[in-house]
Amino acid sequence: MFKRTQLHQLLAGTVLLAALPLAAYAQGKEPIKIGLVTSKSGGFATMGADVASGIRFAVDEANAKGGVDGRQIILAEGDDESTPDAGRRAAEKLARDGHNLLIGPITSAISLAINQNLVRWDAALIGTISKADKLTTDACNPRFVRTNHSDAMDLAMISEWVKGIEGSNFAILAADYLWGQDSAKSFEAAVTAQGKKVALKLFVPLGTKDYAPYIQQLKAANVDAIWVAEVSGAVAFIKQAADFNLIPKTPLIGHALVSNFVINATGKAMTNIPGNVGFTPDIDTPQTKAFVNAFKAKYNRLPSDTEGQAYNGAMVLFQGVTLAKSVQPEAVTKALRGAQVDTLYGKMTIRAADNQLVIPNYVARVKTADGVLRPVIERSYPTTLVPAASPLCKM
Repeated sequence: MFKRTQLHQLLAGTVLLAALPLAAYAQGKEPIKIGLVTSKSGGFATMGADVASGIRFAVDEANAKGGVDGRQIILAEGDDESTPDAGRRAAEKLARDGHNLLIGPITSAISLAINQNLVRWDAALIGTISKADKLTTDACNPRFVRTNHSDAMDLAMISEWVKGIEGSNFAILAADYLWGQDSAKSFEAAVTAQGKKVALKLFVPLGTKDYAPYIQQLKAANVDAIWVAEVSGAVAFIKQAADFNLIPKTPLIGHALVSNFVINATGKAMTNIPGNVGFTPDIDTPQTKAFVNAFKAKYNRLPSDTEGQAYNGAMVLFQGVTLAKSVQPEAVTKALRGAQVDTLYGKMTIRAADNQLVIPNYVARVKTADGVLRPVIERSYPTTLVPAASPLCKM
């Protein structure tokens, strides 16, 4: 379950010897020991590979430039197996081995399992993918900082976006766990507030392979469009929806569906599907341009949405170390609380009330750009749409 990337550390250290000024070593600063907890196996393994890629790129890039605040970054990795129990065990192993600046879980259930143990492990967690509102409401933690969009941020944007979506009768297909349930509830509230209706709601258990029974119900419902909030089974659903002629006849609207790993695995089936996105190379900031250029120079391709969000979380973590002048988890997250930081979205603020990074939001459509089928931003939504921090968060 748990693998320590000794070779990765050795190579990073070799590069560092050549790159770091002697003065930085003379200071004898404690290294930054990061614990990457992500899905290397299980239902989220494909997405987990992109999380790991984004974090590794950020670490290698920073070390090649002399580290952060004169400190070497040492990365160790654990497999959460796409489950909360395994995620908690992997995170605890990392933290107790000294890699207590944690980053990388995908599902909100895994992040919550880790989040409630941060004080006991003397650790901190940077959330880069998990969206459930609970992480920044009644389960908020001063040692947790979220650098991606929350469900509340997505749905505030979607409430505006829905006004322009054609049709008045919708269905929902959502993953049957916390994030999917939140998404379904919020979408239904958004469309009913516009005088529209949801005729059918289907919740799919984690690990589902056969979507035929759900697709049959969706076809029979004869709705104008289907809201899809599914990640681990998204590839299987899209392929089967195309095979059974559900799409493109019935339009899909995606919540976290319009992701590179899904598009790449489903041929042209997702062409023209719209949805929210957390990152694309189209974001027009100096930070994104620099990241995309550096990533493309190394890998000869554009970074995915997941790689971008993971890299962005690492950017924020590094700045926390610099601001705190410390690698102690509590000091790092305390320094980030209320801070303005450089992100792929520009200079943004981490809200002091709940440690949520306040960033713009985006709707993209799957189309061919730069020679590849990928999410292309159609509309940006400003930070003024971001809901206020929940009074349930007590930090």
